[in-house]
Amino acid sequence: MLDRKFVLENLEAVRQNCINRGVPADSLTRFMDAETKRRALLAEAEEFNRQANDLNNKMKGATPEEREKLKELGKSLREQKEAAQKSHDELDKTVLDILAHIPNMTNPAAPIGNDDQANLEIALGKTPIPKFDFKPLDHLELGKKHDMIDFEAGARVAGAGFYFLKNDAVLLELALQQFAVQLLVKNGFVPVSTPDVANTHTLHGIGFIPRGPETQIYSIENTDLNLVATAEITLGGMYSGQVIEAEQLPLKLVGISHCFRTEAGAAGRASKGLYRVHQFTKIEMFAFSQPDQSDALHEELRQLECDIFDAMEIPYRVVDTATGDLGGPAYRKYDLEAWMPGRGTDGEWGEVTSTSNCTDYQARRLNIRYKNKNEKGTHFVHTLNGTAIAISRAIIAIMENHQQADGTIKVPKVLQPWLGKEVIGQPK
Repeated sequence: MLDRKFVLENLEAVRQNCINRGVPADSLTRFMDAETKRRALLAEAEEFNRQANDLNNKMKGATPEEREKLKELGKSLREQKEAAQKSHDELDKTVLDILAHIPNMTNPAAPIGNDDQANLEIALGKTPIPKFDFKPLDHLELGKKHDMIDFEAGARVAGAGFYFLKNDAVLLELALQQFAVQLLVKNGFVPVSTPDVANTHTLHGIGFIPRGPETQIYSIENTDLNLVATAEITLGGMYSGQVIEAEQLPLKLVGISHCFRTEAGAAGRASKGLYRVHQFTKIEMFAFSQPDQSDALHEELRQLECDIFDAMEIPYRVVDTATGDLGGPAYRKYDLEAWMPGRGTDGEWGEVTSTSNCTDYQARRLNIRYKNKNEKGTHFVHTLNGTAIAISRAIIAIMENHQQADGTIKVPKVLQPWLGKEVIGQPK
């Protein structure tokens, strides 16, 4: 969340930022009123407390008669202090609730717009869009041809939107995990296998709404636990309430987790098959940094995503995400959109990764700080996240872009050591 002092001192800038991001700004008036009253009550409680302490000092030299009067006055002051403190605490909860719904500030370079239609293309990958001399199949047709994906069995076992990967799809999933994790370990990331559940406090801290009609989160009934939608949740929560030594920063983690999403309201042709499912495996980058490191680190995460998809010879473009499509915690976000020949009439771009700099927005919620040597105080870290590979979408991009006229699928060279073959399927 934003610092309350910053919001008070920059009210119009915060209001305009809300408007740019499509978030109602009327709560700012409530915030200003509640925060002003909270500060007054805090000062009042502190004054009553000071007066009560002064009375304790006066008691030492007082007569028995004076002591009784001072005791009564002291009791009254303590009661007034407790009443002011109670009102303060109630208002503080109101203020924090309002702050939780105010989005992060936005990098001035981010394009302003209502949705992803305003995203700005800023780069293209090294691999050109393929020009097939045959009608390309989509990943569902290819999956059926090579017995790689079974949605019907998934629906029988778990419901629509679940699936089985089979045969070479399983080997492809494992190859993608190995490739991404090993590449990131070589780049200084610590590998982490995370829990698939997290408590509600952690989800709120990262910026997810785990319960309610619009949630994308599966919650576990009669518990405070939720299935995670991304390892960003668990990796960020690892250091909740902790103080990190400045020398350890930037701290870069690569997490391996299953991801679970309700995907409410996500039906549509572009969402078919593996593109939008209820469960998938993801390799997630997460970093904690000092404030002056985060912009450069964000560019590093973006470049690593590009390196991964360049290595797999998948055409993609990089877009700078517009304000209305950022999501609450992000200060700036880049998306990689891979070319998917099986979408639409002649192929379309589809998002495969994103990377966000969340500055200190998540760290304030989770109380994650760092400490400089020989310095008494602590400071909030900046947090960053980035998808290395969302397995299901990467499989789509590989199958559709590397298909051949004879129905087989070329395996990208970087994945061949783990897959153990150069081609999926037999020529027909």
